[in-house]
Amino acid sequence: MNKTLLLTSLLLVTACAGQPSMTASERLELYRAHAGDPVSGFQFTGRLWGWRSLGDSALAVWPRSNQGYLVELTGRCSDLPFAHSIGLTSSVGRVSAGFDRVIVRLPSNRTPSQLGCTIRTIRPINTQVVKESKSDLGEGEITERDPSIPDEPNQ
Repeated sequence: MNKTLLLTSLLLVTACAGQPSMTASERLELYRAHAGDPVSGFQFTGRLWGWRSLGDSALAVWPRSNQGYLVELTGRCSDLPFAHSIGLTSSVGRVSAGFDRVIVRLPSNRTPSQLGCTIRTIRPINTQVVKESKSDLGEGEITERDPSIPDEPNQ
């Protein structure tokens, strides 16, 4: 009996370990399904608790371990899936849809573009359903918006 239970447990663990992880598009749909209505922005200063790329046009950002946002961009941000870390522009500690940008930082020595990728929408994530481990998230920081970069109209 104990051998059967042990063998069954071993098979279950092996099967779970062999499951493929979600693709970026599947993960994006999961986040969309558990995100609230769009908000104009969120207050935050300093470093992000973490972030996750959801393809080349969306990401999830976590200002705190219990507060996450689905951020969708106005277009493709081709380097986002390969980013080593990110920065978010802000003004007076507020990241705003339609005005702020995601600055992609790659692991290479290339200087990140300060133009970045414009944030189209921000939606709060139900963190009771969508949970992320700190070890699965990337590093990010908030930086003051550069007033010399023109704002793009909301799309």
